Amino acid sequence: MTDRPTTDAAHHHAEAWVPIRSLAHRHLPEISAHLLALAPGDRYLRFGYAAIDSHIERYVDSLNFERDDIFGIIDRRLRLIAMGHLACAAPAELLPQRLPDSSGSAMAEFGVSVLPHARRRGYGRRLFENAMLHARNRSLDTLYIHALSENTAMLHIARQAGATIERSGGESDAYLRLPEGTLGSHAEALWSEGMAAIDHLLKQQSHSIGVSAVVGDGNATGGTEADRR
Repeated sequence: MTDRPTTDAAHHHAEAWVPIRSLAHRHLPEISAHLLALAPGDRYLRFGYAAIDSHIERYVDSLNFERDDIFGIIDRRLRLIAMGHLACAAPAELLPQRLPDSSGSAMAEFGVSVLPHARRRGYGRRLFENAMLHARNRSLDTLYIHALSENTAMLHIARQAGATIERSGGESDAYLRLPEGTLGSHAEALWSEGMAAIDHLLKQQSHSIGVSAVVGDGNATGGTEADRR
C-alpha cells in the first residue's frame, strides 16, 4: 500500500511527456481496431482467456463511457497504440471476497493493452499512472488488477506503484490503496487532458498535410521514421 501522491513532479520532469487522450463513444472503431490487432498471446494476457474476434467485439460493444474512464495513446498516424480501461463499479462487482480489507471500498479495475511495436517505452506504466490519477479524482480509494500470474509486466508495474500482490495458482490479484484527490491532482488531470487535445490536433493537421502531399505527388513514399512508429 502507499499513501504517497500517485504522481511525482520531479519524476515526470525527468521523462518525456506522453499525451494520453480520453476516449469516447466516437472512438469505438479505433478501440476495436486496436484490440483486434493484438496477437493471440497478447489477447490471452489482456483478457485472461483466449479471446477470439467475436469476444473482443462483444467487449467493445459493452464499453460504458458514462461509468468508466477509457483512455489511450495515439501515434502520429492517428493509430491507437496503447489503451487503458478504468472500470468503475460497486465493490460487489469486483469480487471483494478476494481482496483483503475491501469491505466498503470504492474500487475501480484497471486493464491495459499496448501494441507490440510500441512496447518498452513505458506506455503501460504511464497509463497506469493516469488511471491512478483519475481514480483519485473520482474519490475512489482502491485500484484493482486481476491478471494472469504470467503477466509479469503488468504485475511489475503494479508492484512498483506500491500495490499488494496476492497470487493464487495461475492468477494474481493486485490492489493499490489511493490517497484522496486534491486540487493539485484535479489541476494535473485538466492540464494533461488539455495538452493531449492540443497534441492530437497538431497530429491531425500533420497527418492531413502528409496525406495531401502523397495524393499530390505520385512519387511520394511515406514519411519520416518517427511517422512510421
